[in-house]
Amino acid sequence: MSTRFFFDNSYARLPARFYIRQAPIAVAAPRLVFFNAPLAEALGLDAAALAGAEGAAIFAGNLVPDGAEPLAMAYAGHQFGGFSPRLGDGRALLIVEVIGRDGQRRDIHLKGSGRTPYSRGGDGRAVLGPMLREAIISEAMAALGVPTTRALAVAMTGEAVLREKPQPGAVLARVAASHIRVGSFQYFAAQEDQEALKLLADFAIARHDPAAARAENPYVALLSGVIARQAKLIATWLHIGFIHGVMNTDNMTISGETIDYGPCAFMDAYDPATVLSSIDHGGRYAYANQPRMAQWNLARLAEALLPLLAEQEEAALELAQAALGAFAPAFEAAYFDGFARKIGIAARMPEDTALIEDLLRRMAEQGADFTLTFRALANAAAGDAGAARAQFTDPGALDSWAEGWRARLAQEADPARLMRASNPAFIPRNHLVEAAIRAAEDRDDFRPFEALMAVLARPFEDQPEHAAFASPPKPEERVLATFCGT
Repeated sequence: MSTRFFFDNSYARLPARFYIRQAPIAVAAPRLVFFNAPLAEALGLDAAALAGAEGAAIFAGNLVPDGAEPLAMAYAGHQFGGFSPRLGDGRALLIVEVIGRDGQRRDIHLKGSGRTPYSRGGDGRAVLGPMLREAIISEAMAALGVPTTRALAVAMTGEAVLREKPQPGAVLARVAASHIRVGSFQYFAAQEDQEALKLLADFAIARHDPAAARAENPYVALLSGVIARQAKLIATWLHIGFIHGVMNTDNMTISGETIDYGPCAFMDAYDPATVLSSIDHGGRYAYANQPRMAQWNLARLAEALLPLLAEQEEAALELAQAALGAFAPAFEAAYFDGFARKIGIAARMPEDTALIEDLLRRMAEQGADFTLTFRALANAAAGDAGAARAQFTDPGALDSWAEGWRARLAQEADPARLMRASNPAFIPRNHLVEAAIRAAEDRDDFRPFEALMAVLARPFEDQPEHAAFASPPKPEERVLATFCGT
């Protein structure tokens, strides 16, 4: 094989109970339909070689790089509140860990690579549409500055996968700082395997929180680091109107990256109660519930880590509660600081909180488009309020709020510039994502997918030639539910 991966498979050196070694299952006719050459270059890979037939074979699972050690990772998880003690990679494999040009270690993971012992009756495969969805949204999130896993490639398999009907199969090559999840710790805690729990915690510290190793209590420092990262991450989701849709503990990373773009979506009209996941029947992971559910997930991580926090249970509980107590203030600070920047305020003052909350309340009452309203406010700050007013059924609702806002902006140096850098013009709107998927699945036409990816790579630029990509859906185009594809 001519393509060389420079890797160091550290997770594969952990004891055997952390994973099951397994090669991906070969497919009929690998075909590369998306390849992220800039990401490949950043990872130190040979992008030119991987863009051809060899890359298709690798990313579909037909060709394993020399020296790679594919494995299915073990983990547990709370799924919509119910605990499953043994989940694991049921249709995915960690193939290699690479050291990028920046010196950072990253996983390359194949999603849809065939059945594993964790498949629980599933076929281990993925269909093209959800893999394209993950590529679109994860790369959009990266361009928006949100910590996220990345899409390196999507390869079609040449095989049909049966869901409601036969659909074209595909494999996603996903890149992550790691695939260690809250559920990874829950797996060993449920088995009362304290030795493995400590090994995993030490591994996570070395990989994500090296400074914690020098702390008085490294495991409290690890927990605090995860809490701080997740508080900032969830706030960032809310700043762009993102709804994860399946915030189970097996979908919360220790690294603080967004992972698993299944039934996820971006809001069009602002409504805090928005649910767009087809499987979230009770609204557990609605837009406004995400901070609360993140804190709930983090409490489950703290429970799993209790044996490491202190020898005495009471002392461990006190340490865990103190660490968890930092989530709410960290989230609120990140949340309001971010929304302050979205309305042109560089350094938030206490009274700005009411200004932000008042705008959001009016937007919800008026059904204002979330993305377009904030983007248009940059023009309003410069004196042209027409586009912003057009988002409100009653423009007077914006006008009366804007009086106090403009008075506040008089204290800022360049609010319009700050707002253009904080408010994207383009997000992966659900109807556009669905249209790209339909063209690819139904007609083997990847041009809408490629066009959407190109626009989303520059979300903060106006791109007037692509104005249609910024428009909300027409009534007949609205997508009211998204699906996970399993």
